[in-house]
Amino acid sequence: MHEGDPFGALADPTRRHILELLVRDGPSTATVLAGQLDISRQAVAKHLQLLAGAGVAESARVGRETRFEARTEGFDDIRRWLARVESDWQGRLDLLARSLSPTEPTDRSADRPDT
Repeated sequence: MHEGDPFGALADPTRRHILELLVRDGPSTATVLAGQLDISRQAVAKHLQLLAGAGVAESARVGRETRFEARTEGFDDIRRWLARVESDWQGRLDLLARSLSPTEPTDRSADRPDT
């Protein structure tokens, strides 16, 4: 994963869970987060560094602690990418719907013999 890559950072389920905790509970430390997860404090700290490097979290020193919080601005690239993909797919689906729908309504009564 390259620094500044929010897609790579969010590809890992543990990092997504850590980010969800930061969004839900607000700023936190690696120690507090490790108490909520089944991984070590050092592993949480590494995940937090990757999230911060990707721009979806940020750190700040508060006394002897480093507190991390989610950065909503870090999701701007993801939102723009998703909007482009959605627009592309919607265009393709619209084209498919137009190609599958009849151009003129058919009158089925002309196909039936007179009785």
